Parts: sequence; structure tokens; C-alpha cells
Amino acid sequence: MAKALLALALWLCLSLPVLAAAPKKPPNWVELSTEQQQVLAPLASDWDKLEPERKRKWLGIAKRYPKMKPDAQARVQRRMQAWAKLTPKERQAARENYKRMEKLPPEKKQGLTQQWEEYNRLPEQERRKLGSAPRKGPIASAAPKSPAEPAPVPAVAPGPPEGSPPVTAPIPAPTSASQ
Repeated sequence: MAKALLALALWLCLSLPVLAAAPKKPPNWVELSTEQQQVLAPLASDWDKLEPERKRKWLGIAKRYPKMKPDAQARVQRRMQAWAKLTPKERQAARENYKRMEKLPPEKKQGLTQQWEEYNRLPEQERRKLGSAPRKGPIASAAPKSPAEPAPVPAVAPGPPEGSPPVTAPIPAPTSASQ
């Protein structure tokens, strides 16, 4: 009897940490705290459809949110709202773009960041014009330098819609002298 109790105690000691470390299923929307619901409000309609991994990431953001500065909180809210407006296909494309960006060498990332900043400095009207212009092909500055190297991809931040030209300064229209 003592051996059986000892074996049971040993088994409990070994299995409890494993059971405690088992990942819990992330909560449904109604199970979130009021504070979490307020922070994650842009995701309310999609929350229960999200994969557990995605829910955990958003819950981590909601946990850090109260400690953020007001400008960081506003940025999180803007980005979350923009993300919530994307279709599942656009979200997948954004994730793939992010993965490609992570693989780029630092100097290429820096160049893309500068292009994105230039684009954001353009007046709203110019950005709209660039975003709605039909894409005719790659712009020379965004062309790959070698066949094995992919063309740079714009940063995954709210910006021009999918299918718009790469983030670059506007190209002036040809004048009669240059034709």
C-alpha cells in the first residue's frame, strides 16, 4: 500500500507541471474582461473566428496597452482598426510580406523604410493618385538587382491598397521635350 501511495505521489509530482504548462484555450469575446474588450474593440466581430495563436498575440498587446504612452496607444488602435478592415486574403498577403521583409538584409530594409517615409510625406492627394493609378509594371528603382533577389515589398503598415505601385516618390509626367 505504501509503495502504491509513493508511486501515486511521484506520478503527481511529475505530471502536474506538465499539466499546468498545457496551453489553455484562449477566451471567447464574452469571456474577455471589460478592459480587454475596450482595447481590442476593433477585433470584436472577428474575435471568435481567430486562431488561438492570433488571440494570444492580441491578448499580449492588450496586456501591455495600459503601460503604453498615449501616442503608442493611439498607434495601436489605428493599426488594429486598419487590420480589422482587411479581408482574410489581404491579411495573409500582409503576413507574407512581413515574412519576406524579415528576411531582407538590413540595408534593403533601411531603403524600404526611407521609401515608405517619403511616401507618407506626400500630400494626401498625391498618395491617393499613386494608389489609384493602374500598375503598368515595376518601377526602375524597385526592380530587383539580380534575378535571384526578390523585388522590395512595401512595409506592412496601413497605406496604399493592395495592387498599388511600390512606395516611391511620384514620377513626373513626360514633357514634350523629352518625348
